[in-house]
Amino acid sequence: MDYIDKDKALKWLKEHLSEERYEHSLGVADTAVELAERFNLDKDKAYTAGLLHDCAKCMPNEELLKIIKDNMQVEECELINPKTFHAPAGAYVAKKVFHMNDEEILSSIRWHTIGKLNMTDFEKAIFVADKIEPRTRPVEYINRIKPKLDLPHGLDMALLECYKGTIKSLVDRNLKICVSTIDVYNEALSKYGKD
Repeated sequence: MDYIDKDKALKWLKEHLSEERYEHSLGVADTAVELAERFNLDKDKAYTAGLLHDCAKCMPNEELLKIIKDNMQVEECELINPKTFHAPAGAYVAKKVFHMNDEEILSSIRWHTIGKLNMTDFEKAIFVADKIEPRTRPVEYINRIKPKLDLPHGLDMALLECYKGTIKSLVDRNLKICVSTIDVYNEALSKYGKD
């Protein structure tokens, strides 16, 4: 099933993203397909979500904040770090620009930065694909996460490893951490941290 006109989407993304962010989006789309194949998820849907996940990334923070405040319900903690504004705003842009109405795709875009409790396997796959795509992500980071996919509960183990890295990075850079991020990390650690 085609969820979007791929050629039009690629053209729009090429015009609205930096070259690196465009390459990253292509990488996430391809990696999302690999994860979908591996974990028995919809490959076309995964490609679409991966391709569009950062569609709002290069918009100015003020514009992202206006989109969020005018059109969405968000928790206050989601607004403490401008680096995550593009995720909820991206779900809105995907809906308005690409006429995306698949709720699972929109949700995976919406939560690909901070995550949420009880994420679906599809949402987890997009989250992880964003962290391990090989076009722009550091090899040492990929090599820390990717082997977790081979373990029992591989998608969850990879997600947990992503959160470890994200939280450490935020602390190292002296940035605020959304409470939701801590909640997801704690949930994953409780369920899968013993493996």
